[in-house]
Amino acid sequence: MSAEQQLAILPAKEVALAVFSAPNGLDPYLQSVREEIDKFNASAPDVKTKKGQDAYRSIAYSLAGSKTKLDSLGKELVAELKDVPKKIDAERKRVRELLSAWQEEVRKPLTDWEVAEQARKDKHVDGIQAIKDLAVFEASPAAAHVAQIIADLELVEINDAWEEFLAEAAQVKDQTLSKLRTLHVERTQYEAEQAELTRLRLEKEARDKKDNEERIAREAAEQATREAEARAQRDRDAEAQRVRDEQAAAEKRENDLKLQAAESDRRAEQAKREQIEAEQRAEREQAAAAERQAAAVEQARQDEISRTNAAADEILRQQQERQADVAHKSKILGEAKQALIGMNISEELAKAIVLKIARGEVPNVTIQF
Repeated sequence: MSAEQQLAILPAKEVALAVFSAPNGLDPYLQSVREEIDKFNASAPDVKTKKGQDAYRSIAYSLAGSKTKLDSLGKELVAELKDVPKKIDAERKRVRELLSAWQEEVRKPLTDWEVAEQARKDKHVDGIQAIKDLAVFEASPAAAHVAQIIADLELVEINDAWEEFLAEAAQVKDQTLSKLRTLHVERTQYEAEQAELTRLRLEKEARDKKDNEERIAREAAEQATREAEARAQRDRDAEAQRVRDEQAAAEKRENDLKLQAAESDRRAEQAKREQIEAEQRAEREQAAAAERQAAAVEQARQDEISRTNAAADEILRQQQERQADVAHKSKILGEAKQALIGMNISEELAKAIVLKIARGEVPNVTIQF
């Protein structure tokens, strides 16, 4: 609709009052506008082309100009004729609303296309952001978890469905995969180092335990041997002294062999019994020493078990403290994110802001854990 057509719909000044004052007096003029709209709709241009979009904007702009000119003419009549303002104002209102509705009607294809176009672009932008977020973690992830994310991301197809965002999506995917692969190497190396440290520690503890048990058993055996040898030596010395005493007595009783023969036999028998008793006593003491050695070994084993259990309890306590610290930090970060969401910030943007602050990437801003 041209500027001349806009002027053509205006009633002449000499009949303007009659037109505005009569009920629906502007209908003949509005009908001519409607005919132009219907004619436009009958051959509506392609809204996806720039030429078509310009055509939609042009007719909508022309309708806006017609609405303004008719309304302005009505205002002039109201100013000139104070006695018919209500009729004129009512007609003005009706015309404004009708033309506004026609404006929305004629522009609707373009408006719908613009909304759909924005939604399409937003979908691609959200998809690209989702790929970026795959490389963001609130806490250090396990290497296996990173490997699974890499495998999932590698399955994401970058094809013509991304339309004009294809190049950006491909670049973001490559950058994210590069970050994840670097992180996977770092986490794999870290976990291998931790596993090796644990293995070395356990091997050292096992060696120390074995060496301690062997030392205790060796010392106990050496002590038992020394005690048995000392007792045997005392028995030998006593026996030697007894033999010497008997020899001396025999020499003294040499002249009375017959009288002392029975006594000698009795002493010999007694000596035999004493020897047997000494041997039995030595065996009992040796058995007691072995029992004491076994008890010492068992006590050492129990002490080592107690020490090992205490070390395991300490490791568990430290792990629980680390887990509690991770949970506490995750809670604080979650609360900060929810606070930002409450300020009408999207969850993705709120999460990105909180993570940047937590990593110290926002100057002069920190999160208190």
